Amino acid sequence: MRTLLLLATLVALACGGSSSSTTTTTPDTTTPTTTRYDIPSGDLAAAMAGAHRTDAERARDVWRHPAETLAFFEVEPGKDVVELAPGGGWYTKLLAPLLRDSGSLTVGLPDGQYGDGFRTMQAEHPELYGHVRVGRLAPPDAIELGAPESADVVLTFRNTHGWIRNGVAPQVMEAVFRVLRPGGIFGVVQHRDAEGAPVDPARGYLPEATVIELATAAGFELVERSEINANPRDTRDHPENVWSLPPSLRGGDVDRARYEAIGETDRMTLKFRRPVAPAAAP
Repeated sequence: MRTLLLLATLVALACGGSSSSTTTTTPDTTTPTTTRYDIPSGDLAAAMAGAHRTDAERARDVWRHPAETLAFFEVEPGKDVVELAPGGGWYTKLLAPLLRDSGSLTVGLPDGQYGDGFRTMQAEHPELYGHVRVGRLAPPDAIELGAPESADVVLTFRNTHGWIRNGVAPQVMEAVFRVLRPGGIFGVVQHRDAEGAPVDPARGYLPEATVIELATAAGFELVERSEINANPRDTRDHPENVWSLPPSLRGGDVDRARYEAIGETDRMTLKFRRPVAPAAAP
């Protein structure tokens, strides 16, 4: 009997038997895939409706008027466009698919967080941003936006106050002038202060005259002003200045409903042109 029990035990062990219960789990070797966004090229409406934009980004359309603003600045497929300091890429998400197959987009990236953020976005979604050229906008050290006279349009959205605050606005304006072809458009959207107000770039607001003076000193001519991005409800007297209002809402829950009802800042929308060189004398 003792011999039979020993034989039974040996057979059980040979067949993988055990006195305790074990569960074997197959490791999950599936690599997570990033969602691919197939946005038609050259179609701004499709880009605005695209799933690559968040709900929060789409909610800002009512304040930023992207279709009207880009049309005012003469942005369309076939144009070579430079966007300066795109931040989190709100406009880049519209410009990149619009210009993917016809024209080009170059982003002038600052050093640090925002530049790194764009490069991460580009690596994760090459179908959207793989064609976008990357330049450097890091004054006073370097401004590299492309070859001289290689762009049809240069755009900046709410950056001018920062350049004035940092003492580099003339350098940026001169670089924009160089990269534009004669006849090219420089489009500026900027938080707008009351005319005649003291220039205090730390508030984020600037008088229109200040921006116009900077651009014309660099050689640009003012073509047209637009009220596309005006907001008469903005009284410009908020405790956190432009950052009291959406989307920053820096005051947190203090007067939040009031600031949300005001909406985003009152903004100037200015179209400048690099003059066309006069014809040479015969």
